[in-house]
Amino acid sequence: MRNLGSLANKRTSNSITILFKLPYYTQWGQSLVLSGSDPVFGSWNLKQALSMDPVHKGGELVWCAKTTVNVGFECEYNYYLVDDSRNVLRWEPGKKRKLVLPQGVKEGDVVEVHDLWQDASEGLFLRSAFKDVIFAGKDELKKETQSCHVSQNLDQDQQDTVVVHFVISSPLLDAGTNVCVTGGISKLGNWRCQDGLKLNYTGDSLWKAECVIRKDELPLKYKYCQINQAGGCALEEGPNRELTIDLGSSSLPNFFISSDGPFRETPWRGAGVAIPMFSVRSDDDLGVGEFLDLKLLVDWAVKSGFHLVQLLPVNDTSVNRMWWDSYPYSSLSVFALHPLYLRVQALSNNIPEEIMKEISRETDALNKKDVDYEATMAVKLSIAKKMFNLEKEKVLSSSSFQKFFTENQEWLKPYAAFCYLRDFFDTSDHSQWGVFANFSNEKLEKLISDDAIHHEIICFHYYIQYHLYLQLSDAAVYARKNKVVLKGDLPIGVDRNSVDTWVYPNLFRMNTSTGAPPDYFDKNGQNWGFPTYNWEEMSKDNYGWWRARLTQMAKYFTAYRIDHILGFFRIWELPDHAATGLVGKFRPSIALSQEELEREGIWDFNRLSLPYIRNDMLQDKFGSLWTLIAANFLNEYQPLCYEFREDCNTEKKIIAKLKSSSERSLWAEQEDKIKRGLFDLIQNIVLIRDPEDPCKFYPRFNLEDTSSFADLDEHSKNALRRLYYDYYFVRQENLWRQNALKTLPVLLNSSDMLACGEDLGLIPSCVHPVMQELGLIGLRIQRMPSEPGLEFDIPSKYPYMTVCAPSCHDCSTLRAWWEEDEERRCRYFKTIIGSNDIPPQKCTPEVAYFIMQQHFEAPSMWAIFPLQDLLALKEEYSTRPAAEETINDPTNPKHYWRFRVHVTMESLLNDKELQLIIKDLVSTSGRSFPGKEIELKDVKTSGDKVVQSAQVQVNGNTIKCLKC
Repeated sequence: MRNLGSLANKRTSNSITILFKLPYYTQWGQSLVLSGSDPVFGSWNLKQALSMDPVHKGGELVWCAKTTVNVGFECEYNYYLVDDSRNVLRWEPGKKRKLVLPQGVKEGDVVEVHDLWQDASEGLFLRSAFKDVIFAGKDELKKETQSCHVSQNLDQDQQDTVVVHFVISSPLLDAGTNVCVTGGISKLGNWRCQDGLKLNYTGDSLWKAECVIRKDELPLKYKYCQINQAGGCALEEGPNRELTIDLGSSSLPNFFISSDGPFRETPWRGAGVAIPMFSVRSDDDLGVGEFLDLKLLVDWAVKSGFHLVQLLPVNDTSVNRMWWDSYPYSSLSVFALHPLYLRVQALSNNIPEEIMKEISRETDALNKKDVDYEATMAVKLSIAKKMFNLEKEKVLSSSSFQKFFTENQEWLKPYAAFCYLRDFFDTSDHSQWGVFANFSNEKLEKLISDDAIHHEIICFHYYIQYHLYLQLSDAAVYARKNKVVLKGDLPIGVDRNSVDTWVYPNLFRMNTSTGAPPDYFDKNGQNWGFPTYNWEEMSKDNYGWWRARLTQMAKYFTAYRIDHILGFFRIWELPDHAATGLVGKFRPSIALSQEELEREGIWDFNRLSLPYIRNDMLQDKFGSLWTLIAANFLNEYQPLCYEFREDCNTEKKIIAKLKSSSERSLWAEQEDKIKRGLFDLIQNIVLIRDPEDPCKFYPRFNLEDTSSFADLDEHSKNALRRLYYDYYFVRQENLWRQNALKTLPVLLNSSDMLACGEDLGLIPSCVHPVMQELGLIGLRIQRMPSEPGLEFDIPSKYPYMTVCAPSCHDCSTLRAWWEEDEERRCRYFKTIIGSNDIPPQKCTPEVAYFIMQQHFEAPSMWAIFPLQDLLALKEEYSTRPAAEETINDPTNPKHYWRFRVHVTMESLLNDKELQLIIKDLVSTSGRSFPGKEIELKDVKTSGDKVVQSAQVQVNGNTIKCLKC
């Protein structure tokens, strides 16, 4: 326990003693400390925090601390799990605790505080998705409608009594419902809820009350219950709570503060729909889904019982000014919105008739099966430019625009300047911009100056972003009012030719590329082309760039998906000359040192780290063309042994030479096959030498698949197998955990949005514990099980802190998956459905219903379904070939993201049958939906058991059920 002698001189005559007690199981070498805002708790300096001592008590390990303070003391505090050097191992995320001494505490009194460790999940319902959307207005209604309960007489002069303060959190409570505490003494109603001690609502979902209890009534068993306006009562779940007093203590308390954490009840569960913004179709859109179409999507979500709409990223991706920019994860700016989603009809209330006719013509022309990205962008920008020319003075001088500009100028001005320079130089590669290649504020101010000849072009980009802001804000407000969470997407990377890399080049490792190792999505790995992050540089301002991103997102969204959350633990880093994602390494990671390898008998580093190419391999791969390939791409450095020439010794150089060689006509018909063969050769290595430290090496992913490995002696093979396993599955875990704990809390604390992490792929063992610790919701896809040895996951076994879905944008839809592999379909039918019958070839509505019902009924907090999968519930929406509904092909780095739903939102809003099918799935699975009402009535109590009847309004029908 901390030595309190240093505080002795600070005590005054009105000092009191505070005891803290917290049950918590620790491992050897771990302990708890209490840190807070007051010097007595170290002023948030963990080295000076109040130490705690463990006490074994009734099968529990209870950590205790003691200190003295003055009457009237208040402070914030939290508990921390630390090692012997006071390095933080775990902390309580979310809001800080607040200690306010009870009224009536006087000199010499002893206050005992009973706390429970705060898990991150407890704070999720205080996030904006719940507080400001799903439960919006409840807080005010609770304050207005609760009956104000007068505290009992707290005259505590008698030595045989204590004052107990009960504190409970109940964020899911409906307005008009109150909380009471009931237990085995008369003041707590003798287990009758209606006669229990009524608590007062104090805000932030907290309920409090106090009463005087005789010491001989302790230990006291009790529970909390909820009572609605009709008198219906719901007792919390779980075992009885217990308040005890240590009669052998030298400091018997006069006051107890029993901080009991959350009200224990059935976990809240909701459902949602996922669809890219560009895929939405409406009667009013111009070739692509638009922000204002979200209102229709929200209306449909509400009618179908959904509390959430999930989108892909909506930031501007106009890097190449062609269809390649359809890739929504390659941001030109992480702050600017994409002009693609602008509704030009909403630019003004006074659009000339001629322009309206043009819009009508183009609407018909662009009403295609898929998005025509280039044509749609050209039309929208052309019409927007005409409207800008008509209304620029009016709009740019408006108070609304001026407010927008002031609040967003830090990113808006560089963005507009970048767009101008991109168009002027005809490239987004800012290294080709001459004097403007290196960004500076001085150059920026000249570029955007009112006197600049191109100032009108700059203002046009302001104008576009302003209207995008207005339209998305309008849709976001509409979603909130209808209790629908709008969920955005936070891409893991930015395009290397982006505003962000131009303005903040120090934050990126521009000579590298980001991707993913081989996994379910692509057996050859993925190369996304984004530069990796310079985390060391980012940490210098506490990750200000990330904090600004999240602040901007929170203007529109109340929840978000963290794309490739594994990248915050470690990223798959590739050299910028790589075209594929196979030959990479994790960053950060602990490399294999040359000394370590030599101790294992590994010494021929050139043999292991350079492409291993032999004559027989060339003949096998290229057949009769092998001599031609060898002559153009290879040097024979010794008989039958080859190496790549300097002009083609990387993957990108190979691609360039295949296309530019004067002898291309000789292999043109087999160019793809030859490229794959050459890639196989250049990837035929066992170790990757670190380009920044030649004495460090990384095992090539799946090194046992290479002929380079196959030709090694058995001793070397066995040594490399051990080192491979150690590198990928053992030695990095603590490093990656610490890396995530530096960065992810900054994201989570930057906004009130609800955070979900996409944790698919090769998952290190440290990932799920860290996500659980931080209150991050994971993702589960049935066909991508997180448990080894399973082909299909079992939704009924998913953890609560997850989003479950039958598919996602990075894989085939439910229909396509079902139909693309007959043998797998039969295995699923037998394993999951439990039938040996031959399954239907097509994903019938009955099959889709069964699979989706599994997900609705899963324990996961959220079940979110791609709109394409939901449409499979009706035969009439399954006429389009299933393969056409896939949004992305991760194996194709130049995939065209252009899928459009083949039915309009207006038509779906008129389809009451589909809405009824979906809402029935939502309601019967026990998930919450907009407008759900529950009334608790007819309570009978017996000891600590409560039997309650409930009336649930589902689709206009009243269903009565009993619950114990």
